[in-house]
Amino acid sequence: MRIAVVGAHRVGKSTLAEEVLANLPGYTLEMEPYYQLESSGYEFSEIPTAEDFIEQFNYSARLVSKSEGNVIFDRCIIDILAYLHVIDPELNIQLLFETAQTVMAEIDLLVFVPIEEPDLIPDHQTDLPKLRRLVNDLLHDWIWDLGIEAIEVSGTLLNRRDQVLAKIS
Repeated sequence: MRIAVVGAHRVGKSTLAEEVLANLPGYTLEMEPYYQLESSGYEFSEIPTAEDFIEQFNYSARLVSKSEGNVIFDRCIIDILAYLHVIDPELNIQLLFETAQTVMAEIDLLVFVPIEEPDLIPDHQTDLPKLRRLVNDLLHDWIWDLGIEAIEVSGTLLNRRDQVLAKIS
């Protein structure tokens, strides 16, 4: 089974992915494309650019396409596309969105981790709070249109984990 954990930054995706992994023997975790690219020598701009997100988009597409067996993806092609669209709304993303839909069809379960109300992370404790909110709202609109199994989780880490595990079983 392939599980993608998606959402804006600082919502608990990585923590949730690691917690789910700890409860699913035989699964592997694919860390965010950003970190994988960075560790392989890719140099990102200090301020996020469209080119940086396109590089992550393409890398994420390759990760999903080459994956086999039971995998949890910490961030996936669709949330990277949301960031790209928010930072460069003039960019025509139609072809990229179609690519994302094709790639996401290989995902068995999409786990959306939204910004909760009230927000668990105050604006002053997060980088780029406006970007975070816009990406969250865009993902909320997009994920239900992908035609794949999706859940939105909420609550404590353990509540979120239990929601994912219940959906799988």
